[in-house]
Order: sequence, then C-alpha cells, then structure tokens
Amino acid sequence: MRSDAQRNRKRLLEATGEMLRTDPENVSVPVIAKRAGLSTATAYRYFPSLDELLNTYLHDVIVELRDYSHDCPKTGSSLFKDVVHEWGRLLSVYGTAMIQLRAREGFLERLRAGDKVISTVRDAWERPIRSIMRKLDVPDEQFDYALFLYNIVFDPREVLDLVGQGFAVDDALDRLIATYYGALRGWAADL
Repeated sequence: MRSDAQRNRKRLLEATGEMLRTDPENVSVPVIAKRAGLSTATAYRYFPSLDELLNTYLHDVIVELRDYSHDCPKTGSSLFKDVVHEWGRLLSVYGTAMIQLRAREGFLERLRAGDKVISTVRDAWERPIRSIMRKLDVPDEQFDYALFLYNIVFDPREVLDLVGQGFAVDDALDRLIATYYGALRGWAADL
C-alpha cells in the first residue's frame, strides 16, 4: 500500500475510534470521513461499508492484543494474568469504542463460522487460556468453551462497568480472573 493510502487508512481508523468514544450515535462513513479530513468517496474506497470500517477498527485493536500475547515471555498463570492486564490497558485506551462493536450473532456461532475478529480473538487467547486449562485439568477439547467463557467474563462493557462503580482496573481484572478460574472449574465438572 502506498504511503498516502496507509496514511488515509490510518486517519479513517483513528477518526472511527474518536467518533465511537465521543459521539457513537452519529457514527457514519460521511461523518468519519469529514473528521479524518477526507472525502466520503475516499473513505468508501478504503471501506465499502460502515460495518467493514467498524470491524477493521475492532480487528486492529484485537491484533494489538494478539501480538502482545504472542510476544509475552511468561507462561502459565503469569501469562494469563499478564495478557488480561494488557486487555485492561487496551480497554482503558479504546474501551467505550469497543463496547459499540458487539455483533448480533453469538460468540460460538461466529467462532465456528471463521469470523475474522473472533478468529483473531482466538489466536490472541489460545496460549494463555490453554495454559490455565492445563493448570486446572480442563480437557483440551473444551478450549472453544473456555474461550466462550473468557468472552463472557471479560466483556468490555462489564469490565468498564466495574471501573465505573469505583473498582481500580487492576482490582476488577484480578477479581474477574478468579471468577474465570471458577467458571472454568464449573464448566469442566462432571454434572
């Protein structure tokens, strides 16, 4: 991609994040293009629809987490905790924008359909979650469900809700980590 094309794409994605954080009710391609200092036609050349623009924005944030997870030298519980706290840092930066980007389909449905964003989430969390599964003796074939539980427990809306209720981000995340461990144990129990 040419440097001007990269710059324009970056400006559109930055403007998307700004709009999602400050004025989510008025998010549209023309408004985002104007905020990015570009024409609407130029914006549509890069992103043929608002959904594609929003999904690209979300995907780019998840790629940041995936790269962090892959590069983290820690293992076991320390790896999981470290990646969870990186997720908390990303929510501090992108939080309210991330809340706006929830899909209508269920997590497992999107995972099995090969959804680009959910596949990247899987890639970001596979190593940390599998390390916790081994520690808790959760069978390997339960990974998709362990990922599903992660999605429920660490939903951006809920994390930010706890922070809004006065919890420090790290305290909220540590409590959710303990909750996640309990959820995994419960899921894997013979009922």
